[in-house]
Amino acid sequence: MRWWQDAPTLRRVVVDLVAGEWSRLRPGAPAPDGWDDDGLEIAPGGLGADSLELTSLATALVETLQLHRAGFEDYLLRRRTLGDWVAITRASLERADQEITFRTSGSTGEPKPCAHTLERLEEEAGGLADILKGTTRVLAAVPAHHIYGFLFTVLLPLKLGVPVEVVRGRLPGRVVAELRPGDLLVAVPDWWNAAARAGAAIPAGATGTSSTAPLPAETAALLRLRGLSRLVEIYGSSETAGLGWRDDPAGPYTLFPWWRPEADGALRHARLDLIAEPPDHLAFQPDGRFRLEGRRDGAVQVGGTNIFPARVASVLREHPDVADAAVRPHAVAGGLRLKAFIVPSPGISPDSLRAGLEGWMAGRLTPPERPRALTFGATLPRTEMGKPADWPVTPDHD
Repeated sequence: MRWWQDAPTLRRVVVDLVAGEWSRLRPGAPAPDGWDDDGLEIAPGGLGADSLELTSLATALVETLQLHRAGFEDYLLRRRTLGDWVAITRASLERADQEITFRTSGSTGEPKPCAHTLERLEEEAGGLADILKGTTRVLAAVPAHHIYGFLFTVLLPLKLGVPVEVVRGRLPGRVVAELRPGDLLVAVPDWWNAAARAGAAIPAGATGTSSTAPLPAETAALLRLRGLSRLVEIYGSSETAGLGWRDDPAGPYTLFPWWRPEADGALRHARLDLIAEPPDHLAFQPDGRFRLEGRRDGAVQVGGTNIFPARVASVLREHPDVADAAVRPHAVAGGLRLKAFIVPSPGISPDSLRAGLEGWMAGRLTPPERPRALTFGATLPRTEMGKPADWPVTPDHD
C-alpha cells in the first residue's frame, strides 16, 4: 500500500503541514481549534486566513507533496475546507507521488527546499525497519511533514505493519510512564530532555528514537536508568535524509549500508546517482563506523536546535536603529545560548533600543535564535589586528 492510501496517515500529514505553515505565518499566535474537523474552512470565517495566507498555505502543500505534477493545485483555492484539501491531495498523489520536498529550518536564511524521491525514502524506511524490528506500535511526538517525522511516523509504521498514536501535546513524563513493551517513541532531544527531567519510571521493553540534533549523553543515560530499553539516535539532515545511526550515546555511528564515503568528505549512494554532503566532518574508524568532528557550516546547538549566529546577526542589522551587530554563543547553565553585541545607529540611545528590541526580535527569530545577553557599544569588538573579538557578558545578562 502506498503511504497516502492510508486515510488517517494522509490526513495527519496534510494537517501537520498546514498547521506548521500557519504557525510560521503567525508566530506566537495560539493554535486554532478545529484541526480535527474536516469541515474547517481554511479561509476567513474558519481558520481565519486572509487571501495571502491562504495562498501561502496552499503553496506549502503543493510544494511538499508535488501536487503541481497532477495539475490539481488550483482546486485548493476553490475548495477550501480541510477535508477538501485532503481529498485533492489524495487525487493528486494517485497520479504522481514519486517525490516529496521537505524544508530546512531556515537558520541560514530562508528555509531551503530539499527534494527526495519516494523510492529513496522507502529504502531508508526499510533499513530502519530492520534496525527496529520487534516494534508493535509507533508513538509520534513529532509532526509528520518534516523528514524525520515522515520517515518514522509515516513510512516506517507501514513497513512494520503497526499502528501510530500521536502523543504531541501530552506531557513527556506521562507519555513515557505509559509505554508498553514493543513501543517505539519518536521524539527530538528537547522532548527527551523534558522526559528525563520528569523523573517518571519507564516500563521495560520500549524503544525511543531521537534526531534533528545531538542527544546529550547524560539524558540518554538517565532515560536508560529509568527503564527505557533502547534509544536509537539518527544522524542526518533535511538535505541528506538519514546517514547513520547509533544506540550508544558515547559510541560511533554506523553508516547506513547504501552510503559510501568519498575522499572529499561527501557520501555517495551505492546504487543511485546521488551525493550527500554531511553537515559535520565525519571521522571514519577502521571498522567503517564514524564520529562527528565539528560542523561544516558554522552552526551551533542552542536548546537542541541548529542555530547560525551569522544569520541572527544579519536579522538584527535589519532593525532601523541598529548600525551593526555581532552574535556569538556563550555558555550558560545547561548548555549554550546566544549573546549579541549591538552598535546603535547615530542618535539612538542603548536604553531606548533595548526597550523595543526584544519584541522586534520575537517576530523575526525563533526562541532559540534570540540572544539572551545584549551588549551595546559604539563599535564592534576588534583585536589589535582588526579581527572580530569576543566580549564579556555581565552576570545580570545571563
